Amino acid sequence: DLRFIHHNKTLETTIECVGSLYNQSCLYHNLYYVDNWFMILRVKGKQLPTYSVRTNAFILWPTTPNKRVFDSYYDLEKFVRTTIDPRILPSVTLYFGQPWHHNIGHALFDGLYSAYVALIRFPPRHLQPFRILAGVSDCKVCWSEDVYSRFGGLGLIKLNVLNNMSKGNWFMFEELVMGSGTFCQRCTQPNLQLPGGVELDASRLFRGRMYQQHGLVHPIVRRKSSSEGRTSRDVLQAYIIDNKRFTSKDRKEINDAINAINNYTNLYLNKTIKLQWPLVRVSYLFYNKVRAHTLSSIRVNATPTDSRSPIYELIENNFIAQLKLLRQI
Repeated sequence: DLRFIHHNKTLETTIECVGSLYNQSCLYHNLYYVDNWFMILRVKGKQLPTYSVRTNAFILWPTTPNKRVFDSYYDLEKFVRTTIDPRILPSVTLYFGQPWHHNIGHALFDGLYSAYVALIRFPPRHLQPFRILAGVSDCKVCWSEDVYSRFGGLGLIKLNVLNNMSKGNWFMFEELVMGSGTFCQRCTQPNLQLPGGVELDASRLFRGRMYQQHGLVHPIVRRKSSSEGRTSRDVLQAYIIDNKRFTSKDRKEINDAINAINNYTNLYLNKTIKLQWPLVRVSYLFYNKVRAHTLSSIRVNATPTDSRSPIYELIENNFIAQLKLLRQI
């Protein structure tokens, strides 16, 4: 791949790392993969930063690529070109491990968000298309995988698939970012904010990209406060999402609170007196029942070479319908 060689000018692995060792993210250039593990190729005498990182919020031990050292760059290049001849994965790849990705809450904020924070540390890559390499379990009904693919823009590779294909075969990532183990929602901070949400503007960037990659107009950006761009007479939309852990007592208390808030809003909606509280309309939401509108009347013929439905990019799915609903908040 002459374009790749010209762009990188080297086949040697180079590494940039940011953050403390506890909370480190690294950008690897020309990172190799063979026999189920990452491999660094270096010339003898050249120093590297400490490059161990945590790639999974629920696994405490770090990921550390193996290293192979050559006496000269000539030897390294000859090894790459004539011995291993790797399959190159161009552009940026973002790697993370993710348990329970069948649950969209875990999939978004214990996996994808934390990895995206790591990517933000190496601008402007977080604004460009990237590929996702995800350590996830086999799942036939996990639509979060489609969310991953759309969010990145360059598709999704499952680690177990790469492992099967890498037995005796070499791959090379043009650029790979990993190191997101302590940026998850469950990695509680004293201020109760999402890690990187404020100091890296990650919350806004994550939300904006999610809407953009799913083809939706961004929500209104309010930079100073939630009241920005609103008047006291505008009704705020609020949703309480059902949770299987709610008890009967919980549901009764929630329902009483919803009725009290909505009754206040109904009472003062058309009155001009000064309001003691904001006007809020609360709805109780069963998240899994929010569905996309189907376009059953449309018929499009697929060709034998179509890897997915020809209308994949043109129709809504259930997650897009849920995003549209939450955008009203």
